[in-house]
Amino acid sequence: MDRFIESWKRAAHQDDASLLAAAYNLSKEAHKDQFRATGEPYIIQPVAGMKILFDLGLVDDRTLAVPLVHDTVEDTDVTLDEIREVLGKDVAELVDGVTKLSRISYSSKEEMQAQNFRKIFLAMAKDIRVVLIKLADRLHNMRTMKYKEPDKQVETARETLDIYAPLAARLGIHRIKWELEDLSLRYLDPDAYYELVGMLSQRRSVREDYLNEITEELTVKIAAMGIAAEIEGRPKHFYSIYRKMKTQAKQLDEIYDLFATRIIVPTVSECYAVLGLVHELYKPIPGRFRDYIAMPKSNGYQSLHTTVIGHRGIPFEVQIRTEEMHRTAEYGIAAHWRYKEGSTEKRQDIFEIRLSWL
Repeated sequence: MDRFIESWKRAAHQDDASLLAAAYNLSKEAHKDQFRATGEPYIIQPVAGMKILFDLGLVDDRTLAVPLVHDTVEDTDVTLDEIREVLGKDVAELVDGVTKLSRISYSSKEEMQAQNFRKIFLAMAKDIRVVLIKLADRLHNMRTMKYKEPDKQVETARETLDIYAPLAARLGIHRIKWELEDLSLRYLDPDAYYELVGMLSQRRSVREDYLNEITEELTVKIAAMGIAAEIEGRPKHFYSIYRKMKTQAKQLDEIYDLFATRIIVPTVSECYAVLGLVHELYKPIPGRFRDYIAMPKSNGYQSLHTTVIGHRGIPFEVQIRTEEMHRTAEYGIAAHWRYKEGSTEKRQDIFEIRLSWL
């Protein structure tokens, strides 16, 4: 915890970590006789939830205190009044919001449909941070699910895939969405998951060579245009590939864009200039171009997508976006929480506008 607090002080540009220390001490004392299925002290879980939020860019100490203590109200003798007395009104209200969401029962498939997300989850969460805390909590649970009973693994993975991953997507937090989907697949269809992992691992060196070749060529060509670009190659996420194989009844060799290259440039005009270069270097596949800059997705996502055929005859996807678009693509509404100036109320207004379409 001491190491985390030092990291937090640098990120938050603050020296006073007394609130985080008080939250940690309260949680550690309340959970002192509790252990996780791994045999580790229970305090490991709330600390992990706090770190996930921090990795999303949330540095507000009141927000980070909540994952440390919200389980104390549900699982120990600590009361909401004690939270309010020790940690303040804001933390207590957030803990109360998380506790209420934890009591929602997802008893039928109909309750999980998209049009009910606002009614079930977001209408109850008066503060965006409550939803982010629940997502962080679920992500850590899924990361440690291997220690649970098989029936519990399947039940939790199904709920995660039906509710939490789509919720992360609707908030634009793709970093969490992708990991939740991949972890869910591991328990819902383990045979397919490990077969897919094995097939992709066998080709890993070939794939990395191919992506490096593409990245090096694009780096040279884009630099020659006088554009400062950040370029990376990456394989697609397992669940994305799995879903395509299932819905399109195709084998792995038949799936387009197993590989993706992401190009981040300073301006929108440079996005289109780089797109032109990509289409000059590689053959575009008809019908595979999407302009999400001109027509953003409803969750705010913006990027240019195109799928092209490389020099080896292997197709790959290219995503082109600005740094601001990239932050939104990775962190969604959390990016606004970190980067937008202004009060909590102003940032909450942004959240409500973004969710008006839910």
